Amino acid sequence: MIDDDAVIISAVVNNAAKRLDSLLPELFPEEIVSRSRAQKLIDDGAVLVDGKPAKARTPVKAGAEVTVALPPAEEYDVTPENIPLDVVYEDNDIIVINKPRGMVVHPAAGNLSGTLVNALLYHCKDLSEIGGVVRPGIVHRIDKDTTGLIAAAKNDRSHLALAEQLKTRAMHRLYLAVAEGLVKPEAGEINAPIGRSPKDRKKMAVVKGGREALTRYEVLCEDASSRTSLLRLSLDTGRTHQIRVHLRYIGHPVAGDPVYGLRNTRGMAGQALHAGKLILTHPVSGEKMSFSCPPPADFEALLERTGLKPGERKFYDEIG
Repeated sequence: MIDDDAVIISAVVNNAAKRLDSLLPELFPEEIVSRSRAQKLIDDGAVLVDGKPAKARTPVKAGAEVTVALPPAEEYDVTPENIPLDVVYEDNDIIVINKPRGMVVHPAAGNLSGTLVNALLYHCKDLSEIGGVVRPGIVHRIDKDTTGLIAAAKNDRSHLALAEQLKTRAMHRLYLAVAEGLVKPEAGEINAPIGRSPKDRKKMAVVKGGREALTRYEVLCEDASSRTSLLRLSLDTGRTHQIRVHLRYIGHPVAGDPVYGLRNTRGMAGQALHAGKLILTHPVSGEKMSFSCPPPADFEALLERTGLKPGERKFYDEIG
């Protein structure tokens, strides 16, 4: 039964026919409708196809409208913690944080405290509820050891608007990465589907039948002696570990990556990947906003050791 206080979201199917349980996570951002949450929503009767209740195996054709009623969030079972935050921007609707290396975005098994969500609950007091119990306010994620910008929503209206920008690719996320080797060609895109690795379920990999994933890159500079390249990357999709998996796939893993990289950490405590720029439209005012932050000290130190130059002017240029 659909709760009267449910938040209603909908989307029109553009691709070929698929089962509803497979299609649902592709229609909506993962932070709102994950695969596990999609199944529960279907089981609870909270998903309609062209206005009619549907089951997991229901085939959904192109042109159909899929409606989801997101139930009110349960009481937060996450403890607010007084953890210092590097706040880049904040108003009544959104907050943008420069996340440090080593901080997990949301609580999960083995990481129930010390996360960005714990810190946000203490700092903000009010966050959107669409993400459910353990992901209040979280619109998109970056990995534990990836540094840089992440936006969170303070109310449901802002959350839905930002999620829509992610879905339509109106929100731009740009990254700096130090990659192993000299990357050729010096600009291009990596279009390869990502899913769970059949060899190690804890890892992601490029796999047949995985979810669409597209990463664009360009080489800002390279150093032949250290055999490293400094890349600027942008995401057209937001799959788990996307940049790290894609760069490993083309043979140029992110320097220092403990999961997808080489044994040589190059003195890093995690991958040399930094979300340095975020461009979005304010969900209430409609103003186009651009945020940027420089790489952390250990990233800058790696650039010095490898002979790479940051190329910050080019990195922080506006996207056309």
